[in-house]
Amino acid sequence: MKTLTLIRHAKSSWDYQVVDKDRPLNQRGIDDAHLVSSHLANKPFLADAVFSSYANRAMHTCAIFMRNLNIHFSTLEISPKLYDFSGESVHTFIKNLNDNYEKVIIFGHNHAFTHLTNILGDKFIDNLPTSGLVTISFPVNSWREISQGSTINMIFPKQFK
Repeated sequence: MKTLTLIRHAKSSWDYQVVDKDRPLNQRGIDDAHLVSSHLANKPFLADAVFSSYANRAMHTCAIFMRNLNIHFSTLEISPKLYDFSGESVHTFIKNLNDNYEKVIIFGHNHAFTHLTNILGDKFIDNLPTSGLVTISFPVNSWREISQGSTINMIFPKQFK
């Protein structure tokens, strides 16, 4: 059984004259990332591996979640392949994951994550919001075999406000 959790980066700031990958989180984003990850801290939430886009906003979101969930940073790998907005690169990345990993968390971007949620899961969403999380399970032994899975968790910041 493979379990994939997709977490969209928290709300970022447009207040700085920086290239897209360097945009920081704004205060709402920081607060929402803490809100969602703190909610998860009360439930068993394990990961064999954590991957993040190399964009500042994704890495910062990832750090907040990992700290609040007590996930050791040795499980983290940053990948430029996850700086993807269509979903094609992320989908290929997932299909090529090491089969020793049963539970994987990936931090990245929209529209890629909404698209992947809809093609890999069994529940349709219009939009994965910032700091939103979707977990999908697949009854397979290899990441290469994943196709339609079961959406087992969807958590959005607005659920706690």
